[in-house]
Amino acid sequence: MEYKNDNKFYFEIEKRIPGHLGRAGIIHTPHGDIKTPAFMCVGTHGEVRFVSMEELKSINAQAMLSNGYHLRNISPEIAENGGLSAWSKWNGPTLTDSGGFQVMSLGSGCGKVVSMKREDNMKNTEEEKRLAHVTEDGVHFHDPFTGQEDFIGPEESMQIQCRIGADIHMAYDELTSLADIYEYNVESLARTERWAKRSLDEHKKHCDDLGYHQSLYGVIQGGRWEDLRRSTCKKYAQMDFDGYGLGGAFLKETLGDILTWCNEELPENKPRHLLGLSHPDDILIGTENGADTFDCVAPTREARHGRLYTMHGPINLSKYRDSDLLIDEGCDCPTCQSKITLGELRRLWKSQDRNESAKYFELASMHNLRFIIRLTEQARQAILDGTFKEFKESFLKSYYGGCNEMN
Repeated sequence: MEYKNDNKFYFEIEKRIPGHLGRAGIIHTPHGDIKTPAFMCVGTHGEVRFVSMEELKSINAQAMLSNGYHLRNISPEIAENGGLSAWSKWNGPTLTDSGGFQVMSLGSGCGKVVSMKREDNMKNTEEEKRLAHVTEDGVHFHDPFTGQEDFIGPEESMQIQCRIGADIHMAYDELTSLADIYEYNVESLARTERWAKRSLDEHKKHCDDLGYHQSLYGVIQGGRWEDLRRSTCKKYAQMDFDGYGLGGAFLKETLGDILTWCNEELPENKPRHLLGLSHPDDILIGTENGADTFDCVAPTREARHGRLYTMHGPINLSKYRDSDLLIDEGCDCPTCQSKITLGELRRLWKSQDRNESAKYFELASMHNLRFIIRLTEQARQAILDGTFKEFKESFLKSYYGGCNEMN
């Protein structure tokens, strides 16, 4: 096969936000370009639930993120079929997470430990009751899906991801929870840094196995502490990563500070991916402070629960029985362009007919995904036009000054 960009991975900056770390750029990969800022749609198992690949293209999705943990057992099959892009029929840029998030969640028991809520009263699962246990080698865990005992370390994660064959991989890391104290974060971060070196060494052995070059991002941890974030970023800046994943347990009020601490230390000429956040203020704060790409399951998950995004804030579909209103006047997604009403969407959502409820999931997911994708497109254009500050202020005033039912 012929790959794009001379089968290479590189990043170019087109324009910066004056006085800030944010920028508009292009990530060049063997399967195509990603114009940043950009939102990567989450296809955990190699597909976005209820949304076809053709529909993803129709809402201008640029890239898909899948998960090494969930795809690990079929990774040989994916490799035999040419890698994730070809196997999934996405045929565009892809990224895989290392699986560290899923495995660590089994350990902490905190569920979605990357939380924007306060850490008050949050407690990790007692050690003897945990489904995952961290050692220097890696993580031993009980797989709740198969009932089997399993193990993933840095080497295993890299082997899995190189068989899956996304354009961008994430180094293996230990994700701490908001309940973990400073002293444990120091211990965990030192281990993650050792795992980063092992990930790099193993990745180099397999990154060209499928015929195209696969790149590796180092994942930044350090919790909410500036000294840990800055120190680890300085170390990672000296390592041979192609880019960086900005991870960890974030609090809403400190997100911008944490990103600033990290991105002031990381090389400017390499892309940065903010892991697991997608609400509009998160994306705009992330963009302003140097994040280039984003991912999160929230747009599709919230769509399935009847929460739809609009320019004046999210709405709860349960309140719109028999309504002849449209979701969002002026929205360019296929769902809104079809002129389907909120009342009809609510009927499909509540239907006991599986085909009708599946149709709702498709329509609602496309709408929410397109809303967030369009936000990143608008942010990118505002950077290029030199009007990002004005765009950010106007958008947030409209979105959070409206009904904002989700809060």
